[in-house]
Amino acid sequence: MAELRKFAGDGLKFILPLGISVALVLWLLHRVDIHTMVQTIRHGCDYRWIVLMMAITTLSHIIRGIRWGIQLRGVGIPRMSVTAESVSIFGAYALNLIFSGLGEAWRCIYVTRREHASFLKVVGTDLGDRSSDAVMVILITLVAVIVAQPALASFADHYAVGRDIKDVLADPWTWCIAAAVIGCLWTILHFCRHYRVVENVDDGIDRMWDGFKVLFTMKGRGMYLVLTIGIWTCYFLETYVCFYAFPFTRELIHQPGMAYGLVPGLVAFVFGSFSMAVPSNGGLGPWNLAVMFALSLFGIGQSDAAAFTVVMWTFQAAMLVLLGIFSAGYIFFTKDKGTEPSPTSTSPTSAATAPPSPTPASKTSASASEASHN
Repeated sequence: MAELRKFAGDGLKFILPLGISVALVLWLLHRVDIHTMVQTIRHGCDYRWIVLMMAITTLSHIIRGIRWGIQLRGVGIPRMSVTAESVSIFGAYALNLIFSGLGEAWRCIYVTRREHASFLKVVGTDLGDRSSDAVMVILITLVAVIVAQPALASFADHYAVGRDIKDVLADPWTWCIAAAVIGCLWTILHFCRHYRVVENVDDGIDRMWDGFKVLFTMKGRGMYLVLTIGIWTCYFLETYVCFYAFPFTRELIHQPGMAYGLVPGLVAFVFGSFSMAVPSNGGLGPWNLAVMFALSLFGIGQSDAAAFTVVMWTFQAAMLVLLGIFSAGYIFFTKDKGTEPSPTSTSPTSAATAPPSPTPASKTSASASEASHN
């Protein structure tokens, strides 16, 4: 019965993101003029800017790999080469095209086996890595709210979903309910720790905190901050340079009040960033619709906006496939026999081969051993 539940869970994790991507893409194609979109893609795009976008995306992954290396060294994992650090990110993003979340599991397993490190420590740094990204998304959103206030106000006033969001945020009951939910979660975690489910959740929170708090104690914190800014600058530029590739977005660059296209670029970037929280294959579907909606706030038609997202997503995906192939080749030619997983051979059940989570007792003894070692 346990095996059946595990099989059903793994199947759902694969089917749900794929189903969301397929459903949203079909809905997108139903809403746009396919002929107009294809003509824009064939004749209305300057692909030199798309190539530049691909180069910036590759650079962002290299910087992310170097940044993760700082975290890994912060928990005692030996320094890896820049190429190996980059490969951990290349392979992860390539696998996320196949199965949402698979890349995160693979890169933790890759580092664990390559460096013979503690799996839990590596997972903790991965969670810390994503937590710092969440902080950046919040900060960038605040900036977008300030600099793109007219467009966002128009969204809140003229679209039903915008009015609903505005009403919900203005309702004091929303904040009362949020506070009550947080209080309930704290009570459950504090007084029901002896239940296995609560114990697992509490253990996951501890690992996330362990991976996140190393950001404040590790060496190279200043460089970590610089690299974080570099990553998110690259992410923004990926969207912004594509504005130069199409005539309808190029017009936004020259319109008064658009700050050379930085304002609509920032809004499209923020909407796209939030869409990545929706489970999908590499963002296909949710990201396209989010960016299309953001562009519509600045008067871009649906067919043109769809062409913009299709070209950008397709070329990014093609680049990730090439980087995934490079990663597989690098691992094949540099690995110790049987020690490193290849991105092309990882399956959704690969995480099951990782070292099991320790029991609370073994976790305590491991922590004591590390403390005495330090």
